Amino acid sequence: MADTSPAPPERRRDRPERPQGPEAPGRGPSWRVEPAPDGRGAPPKPKPPIMPKRRRGTFLAFIVGLLAINLVLALITGGPAKSTRVPYTPFFLNEVKAGNVKEISSEQQTIQGQLKQPAVFQDSTGKGVSVTKFNTQVPAFVNTDDLTKQLVAKGVVVNATVADSGRGFFATLILGFGPTILLVGLFVYFARRMSAGGALGSFGRAGTARRIKPDDQNRVTFADVAGIDEAENELVEIVDFLRNPERYQKLGARIPRGVLLSGPPGTGKTLLARAVAGEAEAPFFSMAASEFVEAIVGVGASRVRDLFKQAKEAAPAIIFIDELDAIGRSRSGGGGFGGGSDEREQTLNQILTEMDGFSPDTRVIVLGATNRPEILDAALLRPGRFDRRVFVQTPDRTGRREILRIHTRSVPLGESTDLDAVAASTPGMSGADLALLVNEAALFAARRDHVAVEMNDFTDAIEKIILGTERAVVMSDSDRERTAYHESGHALVGMLTPGADPVRKVSIIPRGQALGVTLSTPEADRYGYEKDELLGRIRVMLGGRAAERIVYGEITTGAESDIQQLTQIARGMVGRWGMSDAIGPVAVAQSGASSPLLPGVQETSESTQQLMDDEVRRIVEEAEHDTMLLLERERDRLERLARALLEKETLDQIEAYEIAGVPMVEDAGGSAAAAARAQAPTEEPV
Repeated sequence: MADTSPAPPERRRDRPERPQGPEAPGRGPSWRVEPAPDGRGAPPKPKPPIMPKRRRGTFLAFIVGLLAINLVLALITGGPAKSTRVPYTPFFLNEVKAGNVKEISSEQQTIQGQLKQPAVFQDSTGKGVSVTKFNTQVPAFVNTDDLTKQLVAKGVVVNATVADSGRGFFATLILGFGPTILLVGLFVYFARRMSAGGALGSFGRAGTARRIKPDDQNRVTFADVAGIDEAENELVEIVDFLRNPERYQKLGARIPRGVLLSGPPGTGKTLLARAVAGEAEAPFFSMAASEFVEAIVGVGASRVRDLFKQAKEAAPAIIFIDELDAIGRSRSGGGGFGGGSDEREQTLNQILTEMDGFSPDTRVIVLGATNRPEILDAALLRPGRFDRRVFVQTPDRTGRREILRIHTRSVPLGESTDLDAVAASTPGMSGADLALLVNEAALFAARRDHVAVEMNDFTDAIEKIILGTERAVVMSDSDRERTAYHESGHALVGMLTPGADPVRKVSIIPRGQALGVTLSTPEADRYGYEKDELLGRIRVMLGGRAAERIVYGEITTGAESDIQQLTQIARGMVGRWGMSDAIGPVAVAQSGASSPLLPGVQETSESTQQLMDDEVRRIVEEAEHDTMLLLERERDRLERLARALLEKETLDQIEAYEIAGVPMVEDAGGSAAAAARAQAPTEEPV
């Protein structure tokens, strides 16, 4: 049964020894966890409120009471007394003729009034209704001259406004001035809060330190980091400097002001920073660079000042700025419309100023992390700011095994699981990729009702991550056959070509955007390729297209991805790696990155570009010619592989080599296809 327990971290010779025992740092209260005895690391004391609690409560009660009074008066006395709707004729005109109308008032075509004696009229339902106060609507076609004469003759009082508004003086006063008083009171309340640093005033504050407690379940230490030993050692020394500064200062050493962590995504830069927070006896201030930038110019610089002020007050302390390239981009390309007033540029200038302002005895270290160090401003990288640059690269096979051990601490592993074999099958994967792999394997095991994660769960998880998820695509027989020949061509060329990676699996099950896949991975980690190895990779990519031409006499669009990849390799051979005699050791193609070690290339002439294009075409055409000759000579093996794929759909490494008749023999270098390459025909070098 495979050892599933995490391997104990090895003690490195250059790592400072940590004190042991109950008085050792980190075993009791520390500045990272609680304030130090002298107050360092303590959260900032709350500022006294602008308004005492008692006065604040009285003020809020006044506002709420005023709002309630307005609401009650609006509901009770907010309108005139209720009147009955009556028809203009015959009821209203009859009452006027009878002299029973006491007074009326009019607003446009609406008449409101009061009768001298209650009168009864029949409503639409035939029910008699007693009316004293009434309202009616004057039709637009009625001539009101006769009505006016009758009103005057009967002595009816005619008012210019509504006879009875239903409001007293106090109600009118409150409803008239109450809303204004309410708005003024709310404005004064919010203005006082903003003057205390709230609302807009809080934009310039960087917040408090993010502290890691000893009993925190999410606490990360260096024991949780593996596969990046060199970078870890650099940070262990930083932590030791913060704990024991006298050890270095007595020899005249100065504390590094900044450490820049760079490398591909997922390699563990943020994890290392969290490990520093878990190990260091100091407050840990962590912010993403994007948190400094706001729509208001100058807010970012204000937050930088506040952050460094908090760190200096809590020294020794560590500041971690993640995704530093968000504000540290090179300024040579020009700023925004505001020139020097650009928000990102002002924030960057403030960071540079603060790092320059460290005195020799200031124990504050700035950690920065970025995936793109080549675009950072040169002023950030000069000595005195980011003194150390630590490149965090993808782990090797041993590192991947240790990372898998860490991620499988809480995962039950079956007897068939071999983490070393899994590590060997995942070259180039980062720590984040391996964490995803373990999680996917656990999900496979859960769906299959396994009591532990078996080796086949890891294998399926690797295929899902590298090749993609299987798709339920209904393919015709002709498409399946063409796909089988295409993938068989890739596999057979990979088995018989010197320098090609061993074939691990061949499948005609659609995955991702591909209708079929051929998985080839190296036996060991590769950090450089020879010319023959690159030519072998080009021939393998041409194997599918060549197989289609041999069998069907024509080609399809299925080789689009293969052509793009082999063209990129061929252009790199000619324009970047000096593997063409016609061009020589001259860089004429951009590498996609720029840094002091990879400064890029200058613009080249049209003749040089034409020469590079001719060389790329020559390399690809000669590789295609050799691939066609190889598959024509090995047509029987190609047919056997294609028929087996049509029958089984998926062939693993052992089955594929057995069906093709290519023996697998482990050589001293660990190559599983050594014998196959030995049987490959001798070919002219390109």
